[in-house]
Amino acid sequence: MSCVLDKVNKPSDVKNLSIAELYLLAAELRMMIIDTVSRTGGHLAANLGVIELTVALLKIFEPPSDKIVWDVGHQTYAYKILTGRKARFESLRQFEGISGFPKRDESDFDAFGTGHSGTALSAALGIAAARDRSGSDDHVIAIIGDGSAGCGIYLEALNNLSHTTQRIIMILNDNEMSIDANVGSMSRYMGELLSNPRYNKWKRSVESFAVRMKMGWLRRIYYKIEESIKGFFLKSVIFEEFGLRYIGPIDGHNIHALLDAMEIAKESDRPILLHVSTQKGKGYSYAEQSPEKWHGTPGFDVETGEPLSVSATPTYSVVMGTVLQRLAEKDKRIIAITAAMTSATGLSRYAERYPDRFFDVGISEEHAVIFAAGLASEGFIPVVAIYSTFFQRAIDCVIHDVCLQGLPVIFCLDRAGIVGDDGPTHHGVFDIALLRAIPGLIFMQPRDEAELSNMISTAINIGKPVAIRYPRGIGTGKAIPENFSDIPIGSAEVLREGTVVQIWALGDMIPLAEETADLLKAKEITAGVVNSRFIRPLDVELIETQVRTAKVFITIENGVVSSGFGSGVEEVLLAYGFSGRVLKFGWPDEFIPHGKSEILMQKYGLTAGEISEFVANSLAIELAKEKKK
Repeated sequence: MSCVLDKVNKPSDVKNLSIAELYLLAAELRMMIIDTVSRTGGHLAANLGVIELTVALLKIFEPPSDKIVWDVGHQTYAYKILTGRKARFESLRQFEGISGFPKRDESDFDAFGTGHSGTALSAALGIAAARDRSGSDDHVIAIIGDGSAGCGIYLEALNNLSHTTQRIIMILNDNEMSIDANVGSMSRYMGELLSNPRYNKWKRSVESFAVRMKMGWLRRIYYKIEESIKGFFLKSVIFEEFGLRYIGPIDGHNIHALLDAMEIAKESDRPILLHVSTQKGKGYSYAEQSPEKWHGTPGFDVETGEPLSVSATPTYSVVMGTVLQRLAEKDKRIIAITAAMTSATGLSRYAERYPDRFFDVGISEEHAVIFAAGLASEGFIPVVAIYSTFFQRAIDCVIHDVCLQGLPVIFCLDRAGIVGDDGPTHHGVFDIALLRAIPGLIFMQPRDEAELSNMISTAINIGKPVAIRYPRGIGTGKAIPENFSDIPIGSAEVLREGTVVQIWALGDMIPLAEETADLLKAKEITAGVVNSRFIRPLDVELIETQVRTAKVFITIENGVVSSGFGSGVEEVLLAYGFSGRVLKFGWPDEFIPHGKSEILMQKYGLTAGEISEFVANSLAIELAKEKKK
């Protein structure tokens, strides 16, 4: 029995399929995506929810001439398969394979690269404005969803829509979820549109009649009548106040209804919004039942839904949430805040235990920071848990609203450093360079779970702005201490004594530093190893002492070298007149691709073998220079 998917190698092949074949194609895409993600890991639930929508898009529109911009980007697996990447789909998120997100340099069909929420409408407006000025008649389609309707960037774009272009199509993929359940007024408003019983009863009756009549020339009349009657049942549709013609809600798994709505959108002479209702995880029971769990998943057994490997060691995210919960038992001033990532940042149990001291503000990182500043100004201790890569949006708020006023807001920067298969949109490698220069901010990174616990306790007690960064995934297995010990601000920890060579490392790079020291010892070079703990302020007293004997200083960090931790150490060394060699190891001045962390570290020379060789050669040069003197 031949598969429909076998006949589809490019988008134009979709146009030749019947409605019945389109449904078969959707079913086969689901099977392919589930099978592949079970082996590679990836974003499953969101992708399963948009398959019929993707099929309908490629039936009606003609990319790459027509520009399709996907918000967030983690829901493009079916789109990738149908736009010429089917043969490579098994390499999804693997090193040198296809990305889990749209990438302009991967395919002409990827009109715009997206990995953070809320950007699609702004980008699409820019593309539409460019089209209007070039005189072409291509269509521009922005697909938003997964919580981005509450994102500030999206709302800014919506505010600028009507005076930017008169021809743009916006599709709201409303699955009532971001990573966790959506929150806020916009989400509640969308829910009212989807659930109004009188309107939907009328709509189902009319649509049933329209499908029996095959729509045809009645399509225009049907949607005109729908727009008029909508007002009898629903509150004023907010989108129409922004100059958007609104159609919906549309069943996002009914291909026939999707095709009809898209035909109307294609012919519209003013901006139009198609409100599409989808089910996250559609077609895979485990993902349907727990879409937040299956948002991003490691490899799993398709039959049981169980992960292929399970570690008993908790992740740094879980450790953070556990420690914060324990501290909150004794200090009622502590309030936890996250931006649509309650479970992902380890705060689920905290939220259940202290619902009145927990806020999920949705995909609104800037608001999260300023909201926290407001709480801090009134005597509370807000702890903001956000992925490092998403925190980038809020840097101005950290400077202007927190640090300038010296407010005791604590930032827990999850997924700091390389995150592996999600790639450059999600690598948290810029936080050190972005935050290191901000006056008044105390910036830390732990080497294990116990140190993270003590750093959180320290941050709670000092009453100043604090940022703590920690990596993705499991820790070292070190237990959370029964009693927390505050760490003296700006104090480093000497792990190994040394004289001519000193290695300063941060957090998850400590094992690499110690392995490097072992290889240097085999070369009869005794290297000191320092767990810096603090990025700002540095332990200047220890550096001043080490400068007296050291010929080579090495820094190792899981962040960009440019303006990073190593640059801070070098600044202090220069201030104390150090004339030897400073070797900074971290990520180079380029965007790091996706791939397993160990592969990326090998590729970029972050191995004990390469570092020790480099250090030995540099030390030999320094000693030779000294002899010549």
